[in-house]
Amino acid sequence: MTTMYIGKPTSRVDGRAKVTGTARYAAEHRVSGLAFGWIVSSTVARGRIVRIQTDAASALPGVLRVFTHENAPRLARFDRSYRDEIAPPGAPFRPLQDAEIRFSHQPVALVVAESLELARYAASLIRVEYESSPVATDLEAQRPSARAPKPRPGLSGVPDPRGDPDAAWESAAVRVDAVYRAPPQHHNPMESFATTVFRRGDGRLTVYDKTQGVQNVQSYLCRVFGCSNSTLRVVSPFVGGAFGSGLRPQATAYLAVLAARELERSVRVSMTRQQMFSFGHRPATWQRVALGATEDGCLISILHEAVAETSRFEDYSEAVVFWSGLLYACDNVQLDHKVVQLDVATPGDMRAPGAAWGLFALESAMDELATKLDMDPLELRLRNYSERDSIEDLPFSSKALRECYRQGADRFGWSRRNLQPRATRAGDVFIGQGMATGIWEASQHPAAARAELSDDGELLVSSATADIGTGTYTIMTQIAAERMGLPLDKVTFLLGDSSFPRSPVEGGSWTAATIGSAVLAACDKLRKKLLRLARKLPASPLKHATPDEVVFADGWIRSAKDPARGASLIEILRQSQFHRLEAEAGAKPSSKQKQYSRYAHSAVFAEVQVDAELGTTVVTRVVSAVAAGRILNPKTARSQVLGGVVWGIGSALEEESVLDHGLGRFMNHSFAEYHVPVHADVREIEVIFVDEVDNFVNPLGAKGLGEIGIVGVAAAVANAIYNATGRRVRELPITPDKLL
Repeated sequence: MTTMYIGKPTSRVDGRAKVTGTARYAAEHRVSGLAFGWIVSSTVARGRIVRIQTDAASALPGVLRVFTHENAPRLARFDRSYRDEIAPPGAPFRPLQDAEIRFSHQPVALVVAESLELARYAASLIRVEYESSPVATDLEAQRPSARAPKPRPGLSGVPDPRGDPDAAWESAAVRVDAVYRAPPQHHNPMESFATTVFRRGDGRLTVYDKTQGVQNVQSYLCRVFGCSNSTLRVVSPFVGGAFGSGLRPQATAYLAVLAARELERSVRVSMTRQQMFSFGHRPATWQRVALGATEDGCLISILHEAVAETSRFEDYSEAVVFWSGLLYACDNVQLDHKVVQLDVATPGDMRAPGAAWGLFALESAMDELATKLDMDPLELRLRNYSERDSIEDLPFSSKALRECYRQGADRFGWSRRNLQPRATRAGDVFIGQGMATGIWEASQHPAAARAELSDDGELLVSSATADIGTGTYTIMTQIAAERMGLPLDKVTFLLGDSSFPRSPVEGGSWTAATIGSAVLAACDKLRKKLLRLARKLPASPLKHATPDEVVFADGWIRSAKDPARGASLIEILRQSQFHRLEAEAGAKPSSKQKQYSRYAHSAVFAEVQVDAELGTTVVTRVVSAVAAGRILNPKTARSQVLGGVVWGIGSALEEESVLDHGLGRFMNHSFAEYHVPVHADVREIEVIFVDEVDNFVNPLGAKGLGEIGIVGVAAAVANAIYNATGRRVRELPITPDKLL
């Protein structure tokens, strides 16, 4: 038997539950006496509700109540009660609390009935009259009103300029000055947002919610509704995709709890696919990148400015330009980020927020500079390789990006690439190859975990974190099994319950490091307790052993020097008359970690075929070489990066939320018109994990993979399209009309 699991390809421990349908998602929990809510959405983007007629809906037998701003209870008074863990500055939206319309598709009523079908039909009978106001949703038109965003908690501000970037750019021998545009995008996970509230006879609520942070939702709901953690519990064991959309509490949780409290019964509220376009989205972003270099390709100036959208009621911002001051060595750098208030819902975090658009612009500009220099784009990046974080003036905890470049280029066959555009053709298609660099922060946050060992040898480990499909269940099981020296099938990891030990929201590629470190700490505490018990056993073979002198393996504690001396964990508990032994511990970043700059890196190589007459593009090959510290599970890790690459292809070629600026409304709010990659769009993708030892980033040495898989992909595809066609497209998505 072996109990070494970290770093080994391991199938998902939750896989069987998911493929057999026994996994319960937010709208699938079975609750007796359940009522159903249907959200009525606004048809205007700005204005006020003048009149709302609900009599016809309310008169239907089986309709329990129609909630509107006119009859909904007045809840918490101050904005601070509505600010969740990651809320940007401003006044968070409060559903059904006033007559003002702030964005299209805003919830204006909730119909609650005995069946979902009845609630839906009743909602169709509601008539709302509005007093509309002029809308402003065009980022380009409103760009002159751009201003600096208010500081967002947990997000580094734009760093101060270094050197004299304007003068250096003016004196540069070779220059690039270009504008890049990226559209809004909407989350479209398989599982729509839903909340099922189970109301007990004593009034306590169990809230089954789709979320990336059960304790974040619990805290929000308790503040808004004035209740305690002991009377409101939030549970989310399975999430059908989220990647940022579930970081903040959604309207379904608010409305379901409101209805459950008022009606004194259990209630479920779900969003339709169309209503999934009614909340936070990746913001439309305008960027200007100006690069100045010497004739031999050394950067002497980087200027990167961005203008992105936010709502009128909150100041959402993300790190768009930050990466340009970090990724390449340059003495003269000027970065600037502004926001424009539009009549839209507050944008939200979407996989690699800021970096997805910021690196598209930067890495496209680097490709343009390589073209002007008549230089291999890879050689240009190597020539400007940064050995140190110039923003924080810190060494990197580790950085194997050079090896990413080397291994990725070798596997892709980059040396055979034709530097000249439109030079490679096969029949009716042009073939092109491009590359780009990716970078994402490797952070750790405070968290806690609990480990409980029973006298039958079963280990139960828990933390309130989430698993949005990334493999958290599995890697935490691996970590605990290895640390405690137990078989995988003897370890169960539980998550997604607000009563479990504390956890931040699941996002930012920090979950493996954050929760994994807490699991290590809890297991280490449990190991010490077990060793103390073992030393007290009669005639104990471990009587004088210290923690450094023992090994936990195969369900035993053994002497490291003499494996014949030891005791089984089961016997230790039974002889000590313990049915269960428990330990809870927390973990947080150490002071030593803060002495280093901690990032994951990638090199992305893409090949495209562009139809010469139709302008259609197919991404035929992608090689993504990733340096992300210790890879905890190569099997789930590969899936993470594959998903990121597919999303990057979608960003490059398909995904765009289209606004009608006269109506202020997203028009393609369905899968029929909001295009995402399907099987036919995804060809050969190869993932390479570059060995990288990092003794500083966190106790596990892992950097996280959620974001690093997507960053750089859109730029690599765009650069390949230029190599294929000779046409530089600076606006995403790159659709056929832009190539004809």
